[in-house]
Amino acid sequence: MSDPGNSAAITVSADRSLGQLVASATAEMSALVHDEIALAKAELRQDVKRGAIGGVSMTVAGVFALFSLPVLSFAAAYGIHNLGLGLAWSFLIVGGAYLLLAGILSLLAVAKFKEVKPPERSIASAKETAAVLQGVKPHTRPAQAKVSV
Repeated sequence: MSDPGNSAAITVSADRSLGQLVASATAEMSALVHDEIALAKAELRQDVKRGAIGGVSMTVAGVFALFSLPVLSFAAAYGIHNLGLGLAWSFLIVGGAYLLLAGILSLLAVAKFKEVKPPERSIASAKETAAVLQGVKPHTRPAQAKVSV
């Protein structure tokens, strides 16, 4: 079965002019560049999403840590005042829970940030294209007579 996406295969025939060959090469080069850009966008979109999730998790962790400071302060003040297991221990338990939640979210954020990688397939494809293009040598042009005006 033939591949419908491969309908623009290169066919060199004797009746194609130089202009047609240049136009064909330009069109194929343009399609290659567009495909590489699309690949890079797809890879970067995934990494941006991972980074956003990690950033939001880190922000929420910071908010919970910030909320725990007044709670722990009130708990310490009531603990010194009461010197017992009353209301102060309740505040300490709540403050500890906020810190525990902040720690869990921080670990989640670090894990998400570690998943962010460079667009490896795009880099490999671009290097491959550059290697192919470096192997292409321009044709020498015959010397033309100068026309004086």
